[in-house]
Amino acid sequence: MHHPSTPDLASPVSPVSTAAHPGRAMLAMGVGSFAIGTGEFVIMGLLPEVATDLGVSIPQAGHVISAYALGVVVGAPVLAVAAASWGRRALLVALMLVFALGNFASALAPGYLSMNLLRFMTGLPHGTYFGVAALVAASLARPGQRARAVGWVMTGLTLATLLGVPLAAWLGQHFGWRTAFVLVGGIALLAAGLIRREVPAMAASVGSSPLRELNALRNKQVWLTLGIGAIGFGGLFAVFSYVKPTMIEVAGLPLSGVPVVLALFGLGMVVGNVLGSRLADRALMPTVGGVLVWSIVVLVAFVFTAQHVVAGAITIFLIGTIAAIGPALQIRLMDVAGEAQVLAAALNHSAFNIANALGAWLGGVAISAGLGWTSTGWVGALLALAGLGVFGWAVVDARTHPSLGHKGPVKVV
Repeated sequence: MHHPSTPDLASPVSPVSTAAHPGRAMLAMGVGSFAIGTGEFVIMGLLPEVATDLGVSIPQAGHVISAYALGVVVGAPVLAVAAASWGRRALLVALMLVFALGNFASALAPGYLSMNLLRFMTGLPHGTYFGVAALVAASLARPGQRARAVGWVMTGLTLATLLGVPLAAWLGQHFGWRTAFVLVGGIALLAAGLIRREVPAMAASVGSSPLRELNALRNKQVWLTLGIGAIGFGGLFAVFSYVKPTMIEVAGLPLSGVPVVLALFGLGMVVGNVLGSRLADRALMPTVGGVLVWSIVVLVAFVFTAQHVVAGAITIFLIGTIAAIGPALQIRLMDVAGEAQVLAAALNHSAFNIANALGAWLGGVAISAGLGWTSTGWVGALLALAGLGVFGWAVVDARTHPSLGHKGPVKVV
């Protein structure tokens, strides 16, 4: 893939000096993450409408969710490697335009197969966008505030669960599910324009190439950090994937109360993202380990609180705060990836999508085995415990091989 001829590929410059308003640049990238978060999750609330329109069962319609997730897992490493030498701003704009196109095309999908293919395509830019946006945000941040800057970009993703998804779902239910994807495509176009205007021109780091990016895969600490996210973060999805039937069947929550519980979960993600990024700036690895321990506590608590509407809803809010691990793992990947920054940062979101699939699958296995709806809490706690084990392995390995462990901030532009 050849990079475009843009000012982004000029000589490396100090990003802070070219950005009169770093906060506006982060806001622009946050709008992009808001678009992606809304587009990723809105389909979950519109499956019956999609199934009816496409003439398939609801479980079959659910495959479009898997198709998107597969696109994220595949696209993150492929695009990160292929576009290694692109200017950062040009790459962000291109990724957002592809995402917008994918959503507009999804709104026009004539059938089930085309819808799956289009959702796969739409998921391709997801991981690379977040990875590159995190690198840009970290380079714009003041000293000691890298995780906070990454958290600002990620806030768009968490706000999407609180605001974007309900809005798109409302549109889809009242004006047809296709309008939800038109909305997401429109937000993505807005984000592309804002990024082009507000994000400073940044060259790729000197000597960037696909081969150099692939060197990240030779680093054990990169794999261990990805393993923490892919396994440990799966606990959240083990519970959240089945939160609606669990709260209705076990706690007796009325159907009208489901949006409130989902909003509490989204609020928990926002709170977790803000607190987690601040804690990570103070103590990075202790924050990762602490969030995993916190995950075990709140996931086990759900087993016992799910019988009560209020207690269960509060616990769902607390489970949402597990999102605090996101900015910390993103910064950790930057620190251990050396010169292979884009690939490592993008793979973080592949890991989170693996966590999504793993948690949902294992939670379903437990329910199907007759262990009850609340068994997802035990499954989630075991996943968090396994993630804590990988975390311990990473800490020990970093101490044994300090040259491969924490490298500190690296120049990313």
